[in-house]
Amino acid sequence: MFESLQEKLGNIFRKLRGRGKLTEKDVDLALREVRQALLEADVNLKVVRDFVKKVREKAVGEAVWKSLTPGQLVVKFVKDELMELMGSTSSRLELAPQPPTVIMIVGLHGSGKTTSSGKLALHLKEKGHHPLLVATDIYRPAAITQLQVLGEKLEIPVYTLGEKQSPVNICNGAMKTAAQTGRDVVIVDTAGRLHVDEELMKELVEMRDSIKPHQVLLVVDAMTGQDAVNIAEKFNQALNIDGVVLTKLDGDARGGAALSVKAVTGKPIKFVGTGEKLEALEVFHPDRMTSRILGMGDVLSLIEKAEATFDMEKAEEFERKLRTQELSLDDFLQQLQQVRSMGPLDQLLGMIPGMSAGAMKNVAVDERQLSRIEAIIQSMTPLERNSPVVLNASRKRRIANGSGVQVADVNRLLKQYDMAKKMVKQIAHMGKGKGKGMGMNFPFPFQ
Repeated sequence: MFESLQEKLGNIFRKLRGRGKLTEKDVDLALREVRQALLEADVNLKVVRDFVKKVREKAVGEAVWKSLTPGQLVVKFVKDELMELMGSTSSRLELAPQPPTVIMIVGLHGSGKTTSSGKLALHLKEKGHHPLLVATDIYRPAAITQLQVLGEKLEIPVYTLGEKQSPVNICNGAMKTAAQTGRDVVIVDTAGRLHVDEELMKELVEMRDSIKPHQVLLVVDAMTGQDAVNIAEKFNQALNIDGVVLTKLDGDARGGAALSVKAVTGKPIKFVGTGEKLEALEVFHPDRMTSRILGMGDVLSLIEKAEATFDMEKAEEFERKLRTQELSLDDFLQQLQQVRSMGPLDQLLGMIPGMSAGAMKNVAVDERQLSRIEAIIQSMTPLERNSPVVLNASRKRRIANGSGVQVADVNRLLKQYDMAKKMVKQIAHMGKGKGKGMGMNFPFPFQ
């Protein structure tokens, strides 16, 4: 995400850090480039002007000129202002002291409201809540069915009265059902329109006044840039929204919506959608997003993903096998599957400090190669996985045919496996104080 902006800012800051001293002219030139980068990222013009003005006021101070690292100080000021732009601190979803908490999901047609409703329901379910999804989109064909399919997949009930009842009546019925069935969160999926119109707003205002939601969340498509900000302004004027859910953030190379919404509307971004999977909804952290934009990584989010994904017992068993050098192809497969379950590899790599868009430019992560590795190992017998030494030419041909690959692909995997075992052996020797250093490349399917 934000690859274009990340690369441009990275180039600007590399020039600044490389200078021993900075003049006022150097700062102005750098900020002019920052301004251009933000405008090209589709950030609101007024927001850009205010941003550059604030950074310049800090960057031309006497402390900067006397500093031994003036370039780094300017980068720090840019980072601080970017973080302030997006809200400074995370804005948590506010839950009612007396359940049920009512959350109204609003937005334009096609922005991802229904999917976001499902993602939010899953997020809350994993936090120990018992959500109820409410289908009030009686206009879009199959909208109710879509929510029901999501609810069935997530094992979360969906309340609907069909397409002939008004959205207000459906909401009122859902509130009674939630009280009767002990559901502590009610998520109302509303209808959208291709354009913000009076009829839509009137209906949403009636629903809001009827059920008095504790949170009104606006879903906007991050890839629409300034349009997303304009839409947020109009919805906020009509409904006084409590926050924003930015969808398709993983496909947004520019970042204009994320950097403008809070500054223009005064309303925080609460969640971001980072993929198509129902698990791909993250709490928005301005500080972490700022670090990603500046190519500084996001280690905390990476750790959280790992903690939520990895089985600790399996991790401890894997660690034991590493120490005793008993690594099998089954273990190789298991670790690969756990890493893949954390999300797309390019997103995970982007969270590692130093792995900015520029650093990743010549590194292509081939997800299909990972699928081929899984297929190859799964086409092996238990004996072959635990003792690859038995793999002769005929066995390799059988495995290649069974997994739909070439024998060369099977040999390549076995070579990567051998490299991994050698690396583990080297690490074990280092742990005993026998190693004097080593140079290695961890075998991974980059091309």
